[in-house]
This record gives sequence, structure tokens and C-alpha cells, in this order.
Amino acid sequence: MKYFAAVLNKSCLLNFLYISLAFIGGFGAAWFIQWNKLNKRGRELKSTGGFLESERLMKETLQKELAIVHQNKMAKELELNQKLQTAEKIMKQMDGDIILMQKSYEETEALLHAKAPEVHALKIQLIEAQNNVARLKAKLGEK
Repeated sequence: MKYFAAVLNKSCLLNFLYISLAFIGGFGAAWFIQWNKLNKRGRELKSTGGFLESERLMKETLQKELAIVHQNKMAKELELNQKLQTAEKIMKQMDGDIILMQKSYEETEALLHAKAPEVHALKIQLIEAQNNVARLKAKLGEK
């Protein structure tokens, strides 16, 4: 019996040893699998973080570019408004000058007509002849 008890103890010990090794091996395998998954998730998280960071930088860059474009647009609008105001002032000045020239021309015509009606009549005929020549040239140019 002692021998049987010793074998049984030895067998129990071996069983216990095998069970312990299997448990430790299973635990190690499970730990390795979980560690791999965790590592993979960490890499994915780092990759996603990098992607998000690049997207954030692109967004900031686009916002800066948009601000510059808007600023350039506003500057161009201001410049064009100033040019428009300058052009309007020049047009008003030209309108005033045309009115003054027309009055001066009418006064000169009236004086010329009063002093020398024959010269005035000849001048009117010359202007009409020039207009007729210009009309004929335009008609010939169209054909």
C-alpha cells in the first residue's frame, strides 16, 4: 500500500504539475493574445490620432488661407470703390467742363453770327459737308 500511496502521490503530484503547467500556459497564452490586441489598438489609436492631427492642421491652414483671401477681397473692393469714386468725380468735372465749353461755343457762335453772318453761314456749310463726307465714308466702309 505504501507503494501504491507513493505512486498515487507521485501521480497526483504529476497531475497537479500538469494541471498547473496547463493553467499557467493558458494564462500566458491568454495574456499574450490580450497584449497583442491591446498593442494593435494602441497602434490604431496612435494612427487615428495622427490622422486627426493632420486633419486639424489642414483645417487650420484652410482657415488661414480663407482669412487671407477674404482680406484680399476686402482690400480689392476698397481699392475698386476708391477708383469708382475718383472716376465719378472726374466725370462730374468733365460734365461741368463740357457745359462750360458748350456755353463758350454758343457765345462765340453768337458773336461770329452777329459780326460776320457770311462767315458763320460758310462755317455751318463746311460742318455739314464734313458730316456728309463722314456718312458716305461710313456707308462705303460697310459695303
